[in-house]
Amino acid sequence: MRIEARGLMFDVRTGGPEDGEPVLLLHGFPQHAGEWDAVTPALHAAGLRTYALDQRGYSPGARPEAVEAYRIPELVADAAAVLDALGVTTAHLVGHDWGAIVAWGLAAAHPERVRTLTAVSVPHPAAMGHALATDPRQKAKSAYMALFRMPGKAEKVLLAMRGAALRRLLRGVGDAATVDRYAEPMREPGALTAALNWYRAMSGSDMKAVGPVAVPTTYVWSEKDVAIGRTAAEACAAHVTGDYRFVVLPGVSHWIPDEAPGPLAEAILARVRP
Repeated sequence: MRIEARGLMFDVRTGGPEDGEPVLLLHGFPQHAGEWDAVTPALHAAGLRTYALDQRGYSPGARPEAVEAYRIPELVADAAAVLDALGVTTAHLVGHDWGAIVAWGLAAAHPERVRTLTAVSVPHPAAMGHALATDPRQKAKSAYMALFRMPGKAEKVLLAMRGAALRRLLRGVGDAATVDRYAEPMREPGALTAALNWYRAMSGSDMKAVGPVAVPTTYVWSEKDVAIGRTAAEACAAHVTGDYRFVVLPGVSHWIPDEAPGPLAEAILARVRP
């Protein structure tokens, strides 16, 4: 379905019983709402209603050109506005990668809208800031962002040879068909630039503006995550004042929803149905 919010048109995948408790699912880079397809069946079986959103830049009808349009406050406002358009007052919130940053921001700024939070892979922005300032290994893991913030050059590198570098980035998601499922939409005109604008609009001040989270929260991290190290993961607890659980998935890479949908669904359900 398509939802109009804030003057933009967002694509939303819905599922589960219509009277179930709502769950808003937020994807990361360079994926789309389809990354939740292997997770949602367990949520639906538990009686939950899911809304998987193609976020700003990923929905073709929500692709503004200005880099500033992709700042964190704008992304958070989108999520809240989509809930409004759906007629959902409060929802369980699940976010992976960049979707986790949006989820942290929404839970911190509007706790009255969030029943529970399950953040996947990326910890609270303040925890990331701590790791980047203190852990050389995290600095090395995050070095790829420098390329992503280069207009034109990043697109050229990632899309050369039918997106060979982009496909290498996505290796952990599964077989070649699954890689294509995410890589091919990024080859559409303007799509990759819009997705990279999330990185280009990112600022230390916006990250620092995300305050402590008081809602019941689970943070799911995987030991083989190439982008997020243990320092950042373990620092997350200091920025949650509500009930907090830290779930570690051994032997799993950054692409948790694709690689470990079962354990992730269990973690979400344990938070939603404690």
